[in-house]
Amino acid sequence: ALAVKFGERQRSPHWLLVKEHQVREGAGTAHPPRRTLFVLNVPPYCGADSLSRLFSRCGRVQSVEMCEKPTPGEKKEKHTSKLFNQKSAKGFQVAYVVFRKPAGVQAAKALSQEGPLLISTESHPVKTGISKWIDNYAASVVDPEELRAEVDAYMQDYDKKIAEEEAKAAKEEGVPDEEGWVKVTRRGRKPGLPRTEAANLRVLEKEKQKRARKELLNFYAWQHRETKREHIAQLRKKFEEDKQRIALMRAQRKFRPY
Repeated sequence: ALAVKFGERQRSPHWLLVKEHQVREGAGTAHPPRRTLFVLNVPPYCGADSLSRLFSRCGRVQSVEMCEKPTPGEKKEKHTSKLFNQKSAKGFQVAYVVFRKPAGVQAAKALSQEGPLLISTESHPVKTGISKWIDNYAASVVDPEELRAEVDAYMQDYDKKIAEEEAKAAKEEGVPDEEGWVKVTRRGRKPGLPRTEAANLRVLEKEKQKRARKELLNFYAWQHRETKREHIAQLRKKFEEDKQRIALMRAQRKFRPY
């Protein structure tokens, strides 16, 4: 347990629970073994910069990752955008502090023998209250030039990806695979003619009439059953009439099936 205080005026310290982060051998992880310190009960006012400054006395800090709850250890997909999709966690969190050398983890665990560490100091103040809200609002305002540059870079990457896929599809078109199958693509086909407004209206009118007939025909379940019964009765009646006509033709010896 490591005692910390927000400032010098705070009387009661807050306790951070720290231990060496351990993972199973061979598991892919973003937190290297023997160099990662697992920190629990991190208060909301203590961010990644504050933790990096607090543990920098133990050794050079490589990175600090803040999470709402402990993660399994897999590497998370980083957001490519700096302006959007930035989810900020609220409440108490957990942190993974990665040091450059393993000695930093052992030195951090030995900090519990010292006095409380200060999170907000005169040289590194931590903003709270209205000043923090103002900074958060100012940071949320998007710079038009930065936004334009990010959108242009994204579209360039997208166009490059589409061009590579088209080149790959053109190269593989008509070439059989290992089993002799040829992949059929839509490449090279003539695109269909666009529908006119009159054609669209005709299609919509036909669909509307079809839907109306279906609704009127099968409005109730018993009507649907009665319709089926009548259809079967008509088929049976026609079958009996055909049998009588064939018997009559046979009697008159005029029935020539071939």
